[in-house]
Amino acid sequence: MNFKNSEKLYKKGLKHLVGAVNSPVRAFASVGGNPLFIKKAKGTQITDVDGNNYVDYVLSYGPMILGHRHKKVEKAIKKALKNGYTFGASTKNEIKLAKIVCDAFPGMDKVRFVNSGTEAVLSALRLARAYTGNDKIIKFSGCYHGHSDALLVAAGSGLATLSLPGSKGVPEGAVKNTLIANYNDLESVKAHFEKHDDIAGVIIEPIAGNMGVVLPQANFLKELKTYLETKNALLIVDEVMTGFRSKFGGAQELLGVEADITCLGKVIGGGFPVGAYGARNEIMEMVSPLGEMYQAGTLSGNPIAMAAGIATLTELKKQNPYQKFDEVAARLEQVLKDKANKHGVDIVVNRFGSMINPFFTKGVVTNFEEAQQSDTKKFAIFFWALVKNGIFLPPSQFEAWFLSSALSEKDLEKTEKAIDLAMEALVNNSN
Repeated sequence: MNFKNSEKLYKKGLKHLVGAVNSPVRAFASVGGNPLFIKKAKGTQITDVDGNNYVDYVLSYGPMILGHRHKKVEKAIKKALKNGYTFGASTKNEIKLAKIVCDAFPGMDKVRFVNSGTEAVLSALRLARAYTGNDKIIKFSGCYHGHSDALLVAAGSGLATLSLPGSKGVPEGAVKNTLIANYNDLESVKAHFEKHDDIAGVIIEPIAGNMGVVLPQANFLKELKTYLETKNALLIVDEVMTGFRSKFGGAQELLGVEADITCLGKVIGGGFPVGAYGARNEIMEMVSPLGEMYQAGTLSGNPIAMAAGIATLTELKKQNPYQKFDEVAARLEQVLKDKANKHGVDIVVNRFGSMINPFFTKGVVTNFEEAQQSDTKKFAIFFWALVKNGIFLPPSQFEAWFLSSALSEKDLEKTEKAIDLAMEALVNNSN
């Protein structure tokens, strides 16, 4: 497979782009080689600038849940474009999408649209502090909630890939009110409450997706919510990645909990920049213009993003692909395990709904520490073997793979064959 044009663009991009990319994971730092530059996509297929075609399991890290350029979404976008791109004023579709989102989340009466998951989360934290009158927030090691200063500590994904504990440029004062707990460890949360009486809430990914797919064990989330209620602290659930991917609504409902504040993104924009945070009335009425917590954005509720989101969620509800997602993920899990066993490769596979990924390690992966035991060198070999056999996946051991409802039997058969060849490449490389 030829990557010459991607290599040329990478070298050209180094002049005016930082590392020739606009997001660190795209730099392929943990897998080596030059990043791929993409030209176009349709359905499950994505094509790079060298004309190589791949079955896409990145899906722009989640939003292309219907596949690329779904005809109904594209039709809605084209229709919206004819009316204008942005107005700096309200539109009808903001109200329509807000109703769809609120109806999908029990306990969410109002929602505020923003432009990214990072913006949704930083606003949600400000809201939790405004509502409770407390300053401190607990987050879990390995959970990623965007790049705002207060949360850029003990994060996963790109930070884990680059072996950075945090980020330069984040002053100590910005994180002094951020406390770190261990995922799936309620006692580590309780320990903070024993030391501090000014904790506003806890933020968590219901299914971690930036240290790989890591699930809450037993009744962890339920017990966490019950405990927080005794402390008058809020549960902030970051469903930027998981929202509408395991059911029409949130993973929190499947896990038996109801967030006080929910953060959303990805799918609700249908591929356009969007984020949102929502809660019950008494909390959301703290937000300006109803309340004293200020948050604003010129492009929030952008008419093109609203049109794409409405079309995506309407079609998603009609398709109801969630049982199929579970079946496909189970099939891929078994293939990964069978091919690994065939070639004598140690592997653990975690999945939830339409999210899945393998860890090259023994035992189980239930938190960030266990995820970090994975052999990232093996993952790099595995990654490039899949790419060269027509499979496009996130270039990091610590990122979830995403499924789209457009996946065909042909796509899956190609994936299965590529996985077998990739496991064989691991064995050949180690000999």
